[in-house]
Amino acid sequence: MTLRYFEDFAEGDRLDIGSRQITAEEIIEFAEQFDPAPFHLSHEGGKASMLGGLSASGWQTCAILMRMMCDSFLLETASQGAPGVETCSWLAPVQPGDTLRGTATVLSARRSASRPGIGILRIRCDIFNQHEKPVLTMESALLTATADAPRAEVK
Repeated sequence: MTLRYFEDFAEGDRLDIGSRQITAEEIIEFAEQFDPAPFHLSHEGGKASMLGGLSASGWQTCAILMRMMCDSFLLETASQGAPGVETCSWLAPVQPGDTLRGTATVLSARRSASRPGIGILRIRCDIFNQHEKPVLTMESALLTATADAPRAEVK
Protein backbone atom coordinates (compact mmCIF):
# COMPACT_ATOMS: atom_id res chain seq x y z
CA MET A 1 0.00 0.00 0.00
CA THR A 2 1.31 3.44 -0.96
CA LEU A 3 0.46 6.09 1.59
CA ARG A 4 -0.87 9.47 0.55
CA TYR A 5 0.77 12.39 2.30
CA PHE A 6 -0.28 15.99 2.88
CA GLU A 7 1.21 17.04 -0.47
CA ASP A 8 -1.06 14.57 -2.27
CA PHE A 9 -4.10 16.69 -1.43
CA ALA A 10 -4.97 20.14 -2.75
CA GLU A 11 -7.65 22.68 -2.02
CA GLY A 12 -10.69 21.84 -4.12
CA ASP A 13 -9.97 18.10 -4.41
CA ARG A 14 -13.23 16.17 -4.29
CA LEU A 15 -13.19 12.51 -3.32
CA ASP A 16 -15.93 9.97 -3.87
CA ILE A 17 -16.22 8.13 -0.57
CA GLY A 18 -18.54 5.39 -1.77
CA SER A 19 -22.02 4.26 -0.91
CA ARG A 20 -23.84 2.03 1.53
CA GLN A 21 -27.40 0.74 1.87
CA ILE A 22 -28.99 1.03 5.32
CA THR A 23 -31.14 -1.71 6.88
CA ALA A 24 -33.75 -1.60 9.63
CA GLU A 25 -31.80 -4.24 11.55
CA GLU A 26 -28.64 -2.15 11.73
CA ILE A 27 -30.59 0.97 12.73
CA ILE A 28 -32.25 -0.88 15.62
CA GLU A 29 -29.03 -2.62 16.67
CA PHE A 30 -27.15 0.70 16.85
CA ALA A 31 -30.03 2.35 18.71
CA GLU A 32 -30.27 -0.44 21.29
CA GLN A 33 -26.62 0.00 22.09
CA PHE A 34 -26.03 3.76 21.74
CA ASP A 35 -29.13 5.92 21.15
CA PRO A 36 -32.33 4.27 22.41
CA ALA A 37 -34.81 6.94 21.32
CA PRO A 38 -38.16 5.37 20.34
CA PHE A 39 -37.89 6.52 16.70
CA HIS A 40 -34.56 4.65 16.38
CA LEU A 41 -35.81 1.47 18.08
CA SER A 42 -38.96 0.52 16.15
CA HIS A 43 -41.15 1.27 13.16
CA GLU A 44 -44.01 2.10 15.54
CA GLY A 45 -41.88 4.54 17.52
CA GLY A 46 -40.79 6.16 14.28
CA LYS A 47 -44.34 6.53 13.01
CA ALA A 48 -45.33 8.26 16.25
CA SER A 49 -42.54 10.84 15.79
CA MET A 50 -42.07 13.83 13.53
CA LEU A 51 -39.64 11.66 11.51
CA GLY A 52 -42.53 9.60 10.15
CA GLY A 53 -40.82 6.24 10.45
CA LEU A 54 -37.89 4.28 11.82
CA SER A 55 -34.82 6.48 11.40
CA ALA A 56 -31.12 6.07 12.06
CA SER A 57 -29.49 8.01 14.84
CA GLY A 58 -27.50 10.99 13.61
CA TRP A 59 -24.57 9.47 15.50
CA GLN A 60 -24.98 6.29 13.46
CA THR A 61 -24.90 8.37 10.28
CA CYS A 62 -21.65 9.94 11.53
CA ALA A 63 -20.22 6.47 12.22
CA ILE A 64 -21.21 5.35 8.71
CA LEU A 65 -19.50 8.45 7.32
CA MET A 66 -16.35 7.58 9.26
CA ARG A 67 -16.36 4.06 7.80
CA MET A 68 -16.88 5.43 4.29
CA MET A 69 -13.93 7.81 4.77
CA CYS A 70 -11.71 5.00 6.07
CA ASP A 71 -12.60 2.63 3.24
CA SER A 72 -12.18 5.23 0.50
CA PHE A 73 -9.06 7.17 1.47
CA LEU A 74 -8.24 7.62 5.14
CA LEU A 75 -6.60 4.25 5.78
CA GLU A 76 -4.29 4.93 2.82
CA THR A 77 -3.31 8.34 4.17
CA ALA A 78 -0.45 9.15 6.53
CA SER A 79 -3.11 10.28 8.98
CA GLN A 80 -2.03 11.61 12.34
CA GLY A 81 -5.54 11.94 13.74
CA ALA A 82 -7.89 14.88 13.99
CA PRO A 83 -8.37 17.67 16.53
CA GLY A 84 -12.16 17.42 16.32
CA VAL A 85 -15.23 18.21 14.27
CA GLU A 86 -15.92 21.86 13.51
CA THR A 87 -19.53 21.45 12.32
CA CYS A 88 -21.92 18.58 11.88
CA SER A 89 -25.50 18.91 10.69
CA TRP A 90 -28.11 16.19 10.31
CA LEU A 91 -30.25 17.46 7.48
CA ALA A 92 -32.79 14.69 6.86
CA PRO A 93 -33.74 11.33 8.39
CA VAL A 94 -31.91 8.21 7.24
CA GLN A 95 -34.40 5.38 6.95
CA PRO A 96 -34.31 1.66 6.16
CA GLY A 97 -33.63 1.01 2.50
CA ASP A 98 -31.84 4.32 1.96
CA THR A 99 -28.65 4.13 -0.04
CA LEU A 100 -26.21 6.73 1.18
CA ARG A 101 -23.36 8.06 -0.93
CA GLY A 102 -20.79 10.62 -0.02
CA THR A 103 -18.13 13.04 -1.07
CA ALA A 104 -15.24 14.64 0.78
CA THR A 105 -13.96 18.00 -0.41
CA VAL A 106 -10.66 19.57 0.65
CA LEU A 107 -11.56 23.11 1.72
CA SER A 108 -8.02 24.15 2.61
CA ALA A 109 -4.55 22.70 3.08
CA ARG A 110 -1.73 24.23 5.12
CA ARG A 111 1.35 23.13 7.00
CA SER A 112 1.28 23.34 10.76
CA ALA A 113 3.23 26.33 12.06
CA SER A 114 4.29 24.49 15.22
CA ARG A 115 4.90 21.02 13.70
CA PRO A 116 6.36 21.34 10.19
CA GLY A 117 6.06 17.59 9.53
CA ILE A 118 2.28 17.85 9.79
CA GLY A 119 -0.21 19.26 7.30
CA ILE A 120 -3.71 20.33 8.21
CA LEU A 121 -6.49 19.51 5.75
CA ARG A 122 -9.90 21.06 6.33
CA ILE A 123 -12.41 18.61 4.87
CA ARG A 124 -16.14 18.94 4.19
CA CYS A 125 -18.05 15.67 3.91
CA ASP A 126 -21.51 15.50 2.41
CA ILE A 127 -23.78 12.45 2.55
CA PHE A 128 -26.80 12.14 0.24
CA ASN A 129 -29.57 9.57 -0.01
CA GLN A 130 -30.66 7.83 -3.20
CA HIS A 131 -32.87 10.83 -4.08
CA GLU A 132 -29.81 13.16 -3.92
CA LYS A 133 -31.26 14.71 -0.76
CA PRO A 134 -28.50 15.78 1.64
CA VAL A 135 -28.74 13.94 4.97
CA LEU A 136 -25.48 14.99 6.68
CA THR A 137 -22.76 17.57 6.28
CA MET A 138 -19.64 17.73 8.40
CA GLU A 139 -16.51 19.87 8.43
CA SER A 140 -13.37 18.84 10.26
CA ALA A 141 -9.61 19.09 10.20
CA LEU A 142 -7.41 16.10 9.43
CA LEU A 143 -3.79 16.03 10.51
CA THR A 144 -1.64 14.39 7.87
CA ALA A 145 2.11 13.75 7.80
CA THR A 146 4.07 15.56 5.11
CA ALA A 147 6.18 13.57 2.68
CA ASP A 148 9.35 15.02 4.22
CA ALA A 149 8.34 14.33 7.85
CA PRO A 150 10.76 12.11 9.77
CA ARG A 151 9.29 8.60 9.57
CA ALA A 152 9.29 8.32 13.36
CA GLU A 153 6.45 10.87 13.30
CA VAL A 154 4.40 8.74 10.89
CA LYS A 155 2.76 5.84 12.70
